[in-house]
Amino acid sequence: MATVKADGFSVQKMLPLIGIGIVAIIGFFTLKDFLNFEALRDNREALLAWRDANFLIASVGFIAIYIAIVAFSLPGAAIISLTGGFLFGLFPGAVYNIGSATAGAVLIFMAAHYGLGEHLARKMDNAGGVVGKIKAGLDENEVSFLLLMRLVPAFPFFVANLVPALVGTRLRTFAWTTAIGIIPGGVVYTWVGSGLGEVFARGDTPDLGIIFDPKILGPILALCALSLTPVILKKFKK
Repeated sequence: MATVKADGFSVQKMLPLIGIGIVAIIGFFTLKDFLNFEALRDNREALLAWRDANFLIASVGFIAIYIAIVAFSLPGAAIISLTGGFLFGLFPGAVYNIGSATAGAVLIFMAAHYGLGEHLARKMDNAGGVVGKIKAGLDENEVSFLLLMRLVPAFPFFVANLVPALVGTRLRTFAWTTAIGIIPGGVVYTWVGSGLGEVFARGDTPDLGIIFDPKILGPILALCALSLTPVILKKFKK
């Protein structure tokens, strides 16, 4: 297959990213009515019965679905996190959720990095002025900013997956900071999911805003401050 290039840009490398974009658009219009809280509530008994009869298959299937949702930026990431807690409890549900989210993030990172990231990173390396300073700042404090993007709930997950890829972040650094950074939020949502049985029994809906509760958000903000410590120390040294 011929590769079309323009100023170092390879169309062939873009094919995985284009495929992800197409699947994401289709999924947005076709899956939003299926991957929601109501679907989980209405099918909870069947899901629990199937899990009890096929625990290994249920575990593998859940992990595969979660990875696909993250990798293709499909709707329902919060619901699948709750489902992990509902089906598998806090443990191993949190392990499944965090591991699957990390794997899906790595896949979309790789597609974006090899499709656009290398090209854009070279452009930024050669750029001067504000763009060059931004790239230099990211390179100097890469780990701190990657952890911060994961820890702060305000950053959409797909944004935290794509931005590092487009500025030339190394895959290894992206992978381990993602795995570490999503632990607090992953544990919280799994914990909420593990209590869905009682929520369903009362006829209520889960409070997904619990992560903004001061008792939860406080420790997360403390971790954010900790992740910025190297940046602050460098500023003082300068």
